[in-house]
Amino acid sequence: MENLEMSTYKHSDITEKIIGCAMKVHRTLGNGFQEVIYQRALAIEFEENNLGFVREQEQSIFYNNFQIGTRRVDFFVENKILVELKAVKELENVHLAQAINYLEAFNMEVGLLLNFGSTSLQFKRLQRKPKPKS
Repeated sequence: MENLEMSTYKHSDITEKIIGCAMKVHRTLGNGFQEVIYQRALAIEFEENNLGFVREQEQSIFYNNFQIGTRRVDFFVENKILVELKAVKELENVHLAQAINYLEAFNMEVGLLLNFGSTSLQFKRLQRKPKPKS
């Protein structure tokens, strides 16, 4: 069986940088703040680490070709990575499901779910196959 290292994942160079930025934010602020505080601090870290990003990107959600609403993702980094933040005591399956749904809705392959609410930073790396363009 082959040993899979972090660098074998798609866009691992970018996701490693994002996780490093998140770890610095968590080390500096600790847990206990609202999600928006971590989002603002992470934006500063992204800028200082020369990561291109868009914050609070809105996307339409469709059902049977009808727009039924919109959702916002916390960050798009380098036009390749969707980043969703949480500030909860423990990540739950519902948070993972939300991040996976965002990957689907935004038609992205790679995402990170970051939780700043725990005593140490929690992160989940998400990957899916892209939908064919229609």
